Order: sequence, then C-alpha cells, then structure tokens
Amino acid sequence: MGRNTRRRPTGPRRATFAAVALILGGGGLLAANVYASATEGGLGSEPVRQTDSDGNAWGRTPGAATIDCPDVGDRLTAVPDRAKPDVDKELALLDQQIAEAYQRLQESAQAVQQDSGFDDSAITNPLKEKRAATIERIVTAIDQVGDRPQGLEALAACGLRASDDQTGDQDGNGQDQDGQDGQNQAGQEQQQGDGQDQGNQQAGNGPVAADFVDITTVQPNVQNPRNGTDASRGTFATSCGVNAEGLFNSDNVIVAPGVTNGAHHFHDYVGNQDNQAFATDDDLANADTSCENEGDKSSYYWPVLRLQNGTREKDADAPGGGTEGNAGEIVTPQQVTLTFTGNPRSKVVAMPRLLRIITGDAKAFVNGNANANASWSCTGYEDRQLKDKYPVCPKGSDVVRSFKFQSCWDGQNIDSANHRTHVAFADAEGNCAGGFPAIPQLVQRIVYDVDAPSLEDGGRTTPLFAVDSFPEQLHKPVTDHGDFINVFDEDLMQEMVDCINDGRKCGADADPGSGSGSGDEPQETSTPTPAPDASAGAGGESDSGDAGGQQTSKPSSGAPGTHGTEPSDDGPSKAAHSVRPKADTTPSAEIAAATASPDHSDDHGAREGGKERTTPAPATGGKASAAAAGTEPQAVNGGLADTGARMWPAAVGGILLIAGCVLLRRVRRPSA
Repeated sequence: MGRNTRRRPTGPRRATFAAVALILGGGGLLAANVYASATEGGLGSEPVRQTDSDGNAWGRTPGAATIDCPDVGDRLTAVPDRAKPDVDKELALLDQQIAEAYQRLQESAQAVQQDSGFDDSAITNPLKEKRAATIERIVTAIDQVGDRPQGLEALAACGLRASDDQTGDQDGNGQDQDGQDGQNQAGQEQQQGDGQDQGNQQAGNGPVAADFVDITTVQPNVQNPRNGTDASRGTFATSCGVNAEGLFNSDNVIVAPGVTNGAHHFHDYVGNQDNQAFATDDDLANADTSCENEGDKSSYYWPVLRLQNGTREKDADAPGGGTEGNAGEIVTPQQVTLTFTGNPRSKVVAMPRLLRIITGDAKAFVNGNANANASWSCTGYEDRQLKDKYPVCPKGSDVVRSFKFQSCWDGQNIDSANHRTHVAFADAEGNCAGGFPAIPQLVQRIVYDVDAPSLEDGGRTTPLFAVDSFPEQLHKPVTDHGDFINVFDEDLMQEMVDCINDGRKCGADADPGSGSGSGDEPQETSTPTPAPDASAGAGGESDSGDAGGQQTSKPSSGAPGTHGTEPSDDGPSKAAHSVRPKADTTPSAEIAAATASPDHSDDHGAREGGKERTTPAPATGGKASAAAAGTEPQAVNGGLADTGARMWPAAVGGILLIAGCVLLRRVRRPSA
C-alpha cells in the first residue's frame, strides 16, 4: 500500500489561510460599504442611479446646477394678432431648447465637474446660438406687421447656477405678491420643460428635503382688507369634480396654442373636457363639462401633484412626463373647491367670455418672485401660508394648495401678449388701479390626502411630494400656478355677478334661504393668501391686498393651542368633491358625496372626509433635519444604498481586516 506523501497543512499554514480570509472578507465589506455610500450621494458627486421596481434608473446629482435663461415671453407686452401664431410657436421652441439643454447638463454632470469650460462649450454657448436665431425670428415676425421690438437680442445668453440658489426675495418675508403695479401677475405659464431627471430617472432634479417645512413652526400671516360700503360680499361656487376621470395632458392652449407638449409638464383638468393644444374657441364652447351646472364649461387646470415613490405612471415614457423628469405617482385631489368672490371696495362686472387668466409663475425659481403666487398650507392651519416651501402637516391634517386669481380686468382684452397685462391684482386694500373694473375673483382650493414625508431620510420611508415643473425649475413649490379659461354661459355669468353684488351665497354651496351678506366685516373664504417663505420657521405678515388672494379666512380665535382656521359660513366647502387619491392615471370610480367643511374641528387630529388620518406627526424645531437632508436624493426602500446608509458593515469589515493583519503578522514572525 503506497504511502500518502501529501503534506497536511501545518498550524502556521492554517493560520495564514485564516488571516488571508479575514483580510479579504473585511476588505470586501469595507469596499461594499464605501460603494453603497457613494451611490447614495454621501460620498463623491456622481449622479445617483438607483432603480425602481421595473429596473429603471433614477436619481439626482447632489449640488447640481440648473439653467438660468431670461424669460423672453415675459418681455413681450404687445404682439400684433397676425404675428401671434408665429410668435407662440417660437416661444414654445425657446422652452424646448432650455429643456434639451438641461437634459444635456444632467447627462454631462461628470464632464462639467472635470472640465470647467465644458458647460460653456457644450451647453450654454450652443444654447445661446439657438436662442439668438429663435429670438431673431420672433423679432422679424413682429416687425413685418408692427413695431419692431427692441432689446430682445440681449436675452439670448443663459447661465448656470446652483440648484439651491433661488432668484428673488427669499428672506423669510418672501411674499412680494403685490402684482398690482403694471398688472404683473397674469400669464406666467410660458414654461420650459418639466421635471425631474431626464429619461426614466425619478427625482433627478428635486424635490429635496429642504423644500419642506413643518407648518406648525410657521407664524400666522394672513391679512384681509376690510369691506367698504360699496363692497360686493357675495359668493358663487361651482362644483366640477376632482379629475377622477384622469384627464391629463402636457399642453397649454393659453401660452402655446397649436404646440403639443407646450407646457412640458402634466396638468389636472376639471370643467371643460376638450382642453388640448389644438382646441379652438368653438371647441371649448361645444365641449362636455365635468361641472354639475352644465352652464359652466370653463376650463380649470393646474400641474399635477406626484409622490416621489418610484411608481411608473402611464406618462412615464411620454414627453412632459417621465422623459422630461416628471415621474412618480399622480395624486388625485381629495377635494377641489371653486368659488368666485367679490371685491372689498366695489361691485364687480361680468368676465368676458373666453377670458384667459394664469396666476403664478411656472418659472419662478429662475425668474424670481415678481409673478409668483404659490400658496401652500394644511387643513387647520390656513391662517399661515407658504410660498416657497411645501408644508409638512401634522397627523389629521391634509395638504392644501390654493390659488387666488387676478380680479381686475382692463375692460377690453381676453388675453395679452405675455398673458399678464390684461388682468391685475387689486392692491392691499382691494382697489383696482388704472381704471380697471373689478371682476369676480376665482379662488381655487385643492386638498390632498398625502402623508407627511420623512425628511430625515430624504423621503425613503415616506416619499416626498412635488408639483410637476419645467426640468430646470427643479419642482420648487414657488413655481406652482393655475390656469383658467372662462366658458360660462353668459346668462349664468350674469347670475354670478348679481349674486356677488347682492351679497348672497349662490351656486353649488348655496343653502336655501341664504340671506344677504351685508355685514361690515370682510367676506372670508377658506382659501388664504400666499404667504412668506417659512424657511426660518416664522413668516412675516402678508400685506398683499388682492394679490395672491387676500379676502381669506382669519386665524382661529379659539382657545390657546388651537391653530385651525374655521371656515366661514360663506366658505365654499359644500361645493367640494372628495375622492381617495389614485395610484395610476386610470381613474378611480369611487367619488364620495360632496363633503362638509374641510376643517371639522380645531383639533389637529380631526378626521378629513370621514376617516382619521394616520400621517406621522412631523418633528418640531423647524425641521432642523431638513437642512441636513437638503441635498439628499429621494430614494426607494431597500437595495445596496440602504445598507450603505448604515455603518455596521464598515465597522465589522474593519475589525476583520485588522484581525487578519494581526494574525498574519504573528504567523510570519520567526520563532525565537
């Protein structure tokens, strides 16, 4: 029998194997942890590229830049009718050029960081050349039929700036909602491409935790002008649903007629059911309506609100949707209230048929606050309004998004070249300047049943939410805006005017036998004025008369600790529709009956729509964690990045690595 000559491992050799195994295992854990932290944005500056449930990459570049271009459309105060079709198309092309340049910027993030001249040579200079040619065509189109506009050529150049650097007044009083001087607050929706990171990357360009603030840390800031002796104190409500049918598109027939995807983000539509880029006035007049009163075929629309939770909606691969960065679950409003109110200083006149009004500025993050009219709050806290922050609402409270439209009209035009100068806001005391007559003021109040996001982990546990926006506008709350086209039957419009001027409550929320509102107190509705940026946790007083919606609900005068704003008897709550939020663009068939007041009590644990909310209560202290998490990407649960967020793998790996080295050293040490 042959002898086995194979040597068995000696003790030192076994120890050497064990040491090598410890070193490899520990080093592997360390490497995996460092890689995970880097992909999470904690290390390095590469864009995050996480995946959703379908394997599609999504993420955001910490500290990314955005594109800052002058708004050409805002400078056009007069465009001859014969030039308008050409000018509208060229303005839409300018928006498209910015959207494409922003996409190149995101795709070239690494190159921009490595080469300081890359952004000029590959992004801003080519964009300037394209814009210069487009602006020249605008100038030529106007010059052929009217006076040549001056100074537009200087608007071709664009720049880059940090994504956390917002233009305009952001000092904590950031209200600046006057809008009355020069009527500078109507059509601000010449937007540019919405969104999030390009392609299928969800949350590629916002929001971030720093875009949110705890509403309980904000001081009351709503002020209302007192009614004068000639005030028109009545209200007229129309009930048009919550878009449960799922009517969306990324067109905007006001600012980009005849241009598909002219808005570069998706809108919710209620009322008129034929609002799309190619709709004519006759199309709108002959369309179906979602309003209960068929005499109201008006179109009411606003950017959709989305949860940043990785959901792929039906627009995930569509322009204006996922391909332009607008990704996530579209949330159906729980309530939509549409109320027309009067003027505290005078009677109102009828709106002209087909009047167009846009309130707010979809480009406010770049343009600044001059035309911004965003207004965010929570049920029970509507005596405090936010302009450049999304609210984090306490348990039992829902997110409220409000729009107050311009209420002074030039008496002649149904639109203007920049969609602004034909209408204006009243001043702080409710007066219409420049001889403009007062018209009924549209007040929109939209309520969402969304949970308070988890800011401490950038929305991983409970997702952030945000409105659709142009890509370079980064889904900032200040860019919120609303659109309205008046297609009321003329007899119904006159009925509205008579009702408001007589001080009655009419329409969808009218109670039989409702009396005349002849008191001296200002008429109140449950949609407050937009208010200061509350990043510091306390807002200043709003002194903006009609601008952004003045005649609004006062802070509650209840017992201490009661923060709610009780809606007045004149409020529009009975006209509100209520549904559960939907998880897809497929409409939900479940529509609840018209609800009572959105604020059923002063208790913050109040039930909304008959069910108790389970929204986690936000942390106090002004959301200090928000600042720390401001540049964290929103992410889905699980995956390597979640593991990397915890430090225990690195600690264990380090211990194993050290133990292996010590053991190897002892094995290699020669015997004495």
